[in-house]
Amino acid sequence: MNVTATDKGTAKNAKITITNNKGRLSKDEIERLIKDAEKYKDADEKIRKRVEAKNALESYCVSVKHSLSDDKLKDKFDSSDKNTMEEKVRETESWLSSNPEADTAEYEGKLKALENIFNPIMQKIYAQGGVPPGGAGFTGGAGFPGGPGYPGGGPGNTGHAG
Repeated sequence: MNVTATDKGTAKNAKITITNNKGRLSKDEIERLIKDAEKYKDADEKIRKRVEAKNALESYCVSVKHSLSDDKLKDKFDSSDKNTMEEKVRETESWLSSNPEADTAEYEGKLKALENIFNPIMQKIYAQGGVPPGGAGFTGGAGFPGGPGYPGGGPGNTGHAG
């Protein structure tokens, strides 16, 4: 805003410009913020992947525990399989508590190890016809028999051969 003032006694004029820059970023500050965002983009992506891997492992543990306690499934597990799965979930949850900042590969490795134990047991239950249509006890997540990403899995899969 431009303001002009005139002293009536001396007829002297003065002009000033008033700008309101308080609380606004300068063009240089904006450019610096954009450069910083680009600089940290790869690090942010790496962190996002690590958090997703950790969440996937935690979610898988919860799903396995749910399957083991589900009323429609709990009697289908033989005791040694159930004990094995419960112990592996406890070990994994303990490891998660002790390693909150593990890297993505470690989380993915732990998930794969659990899947390698749990999935064959669930396949055995499916083969015996122990899981009702709809795969009770499963969240339908990838890696679960009957879930997306599992051979023969996906929408409409009832878990029965046929």
